[in-house]
Amino acid sequence: MEKPGARQTLSRAIFLVPAAVAMLAGVDAALLLVGVGAPVPAARLGDLHGMLMVGGFLGTLIAMERAVALRHPLGYAAPLLLGVGALALLTPAPLALGQLLLIDGAVAFVAVYAALWRRNHDDVVIVELLGAVHLAIATILWLTVDVPWLMPWLVGFVVLTICAERVELARLAMPSTGGRTLVLHAAALTVALVTTLLLPPTGARLTGLVIVSLVVWLVRHDVARKTIRATGLPRFSAAALLGGYVWLFAAALGWLVTGAQTEGSLYDLVIHSVMLGFGMSMVMAHAPVILPAVLRRPLPYRPVMWVPLGLMHLGLVLRILAGDLAGLHTVWQVGSVVNVVALLLFFVVAAGSSIAGPVRRGQHPARTRREAGTKPSGIPLTPSTRRPS
Repeated sequence: MEKPGARQTLSRAIFLVPAAVAMLAGVDAALLLVGVGAPVPAARLGDLHGMLMVGGFLGTLIAMERAVALRHPLGYAAPLLLGVGALALLTPAPLALGQLLLIDGAVAFVAVYAALWRRNHDDVVIVELLGAVHLAIATILWLTVDVPWLMPWLVGFVVLTICAERVELARLAMPSTGGRTLVLHAAALTVALVTTLLLPPTGARLTGLVIVSLVVWLVRHDVARKTIRATGLPRFSAAALLGGYVWLFAAALGWLVTGAQTEGSLYDLVIHSVMLGFGMSMVMAHAPVILPAVLRRPLPYRPVMWVPLGLMHLGLVLRILAGDLAGLHTVWQVGSVVNVVALLLFFVVAAGSSIAGPVRRGQHPARTRREAGTKPSGIPLTPSTRRPS
């Protein structure tokens, strides 16, 4: 007889299938944009790349984790709509259908955060809610403008969501005003993003300035500075986190120095420093502690996880330093392909590690969870996972 836990794992996994499809389609689109061979040579995919990866893939993943934390059936409307919206973009249906579904999903996502905030009125949740608002604004803007013009709002969603998570995990190392400082940065970033709609060059520089300030403040207090000296999962996560901060800082400097960019090498530098260098590094850092909470399946750390992490950063060095800055087109293509390989390899390694089960020899689960910032249950220490007192 099938166990209830297994049924729950299967039902939750079904919600993540559209995210996986969106990621694969986004990767295919990336290869098309780079100008190398792609499994599916559909011209339309290139225009959908950004929204598939951020709204369809990352948006669905994060919305699913928040729905699990909410513990209410209606919370699953957000990942469902975002995922179905991404799938609709890949069908012959009118583009507007997928766009409207993504808007609905983003609005539902905002409602999930609003419900979580009513649970305990935490500053971190307010910042995450504001990040979801940024995603909703991006999906609405997409009805009238091309993705490069709304990309700052997608960046705002990724940055605020991840930085809020890091602040929560570093609460013990944070000053008592840490939550308030994060809220101020989030408010300033929102003002800067609004400015990008009215005065793009000024707004882009303000966005870069706010993100520089946010990164410097976060690195100063993040526990990753200490856990990088540990072993196993804590060290792996810390390396991914600190590397992600470096790329986010580089993107912020790019905006601060060059202003608004919607095409060309500088646009590529800024966007992929954020989305790959920062966003995907953070996914790799958090996957071993967050995915088990969502799917109720262990995702043990294994040393082989360093391979896709290293490839991701190597690919970015080739793509950005040698490609975007030095103008070596072939090296830029090589770096881009390495990034694709790294992303796919990480999920293959993660799936294999989950299927293989826990690592028994020499593993210290309690210590690993404590240093990684999780509860004994493996659920991330975020305010939205707590019951009201």
